Amino acid sequence: MAGNQIDTLIKRILDATGIHSQSELAKELEINRSGITHARNNNKIPDKWIVKLYRRFGFNPQWIESGIGNVFIQTQSDQDIEFKYIPKVAARLSAGTGSFECQENVTDYLSFQTKWLSAKGSANNMVAMEVFGQSMEPVIKEGDTVLIDQSQKNILAGAIYAVGVEDTILVKRVEKHPNKLVLCSDNKDYEPIYLEPEEADRIRIVGKVIWSCREYR
Repeated sequence: MAGNQIDTLIKRILDATGIHSQSELAKELEINRSGITHARNNNKIPDKWIVKLYRRFGFNPQWIESGIGNVFIQTQSDQDIEFKYIPKVAARLSAGTGSFECQENVTDYLSFQTKWLSAKGSANNMVAMEVFGQSMEPVIKEGDTVLIDQSQKNILAGAIYAVGVEDTILVKRVEKHPNKLVLCSDNKDYEPIYLEPEEADRIRIVGKVIWSCREYR
């Protein structure tokens, strides 16, 4: 951004939200007041803000950054909106044994039909990420993008989940066996991972994988 554009951007957000001060904006964004000062010094709005403003107010990310386009993606009416944008983050989920790589920036937004998302789960808790590793082939291949509903953490036998194991996030089918949790791969070259109760307590279910796509290169 050039010149004083960051101040114009912040004023645009304040005017649209009815927030009266940058201190109030900081509270809405759940950041310290110094975070706004830091953004002004860098003359750049952090990507985290865009996601939070989108989730909190339904603002169009393009409008936040440029002032161009519709102000809101969501409406306050009872009518369904046609599309909703889901953030894709610069993170890679392991479908093998690789380590979890994550940059907290949003790299893109994927557009989905609102009715479809509503039927699948909680759109406001969904995030898209890239998968690497071959353990879930042929269903999910390395480089595929998956859509994860982070609100769906209850285990349904045979469903695919993003699972955090120490510093690694795996994409696996999860099953409950007597006194065990089992992480299963679709690729038969990979053995199931059996977790005893004391081990299962150390993992976290990130969310259920509800959709995947493949870009052909």
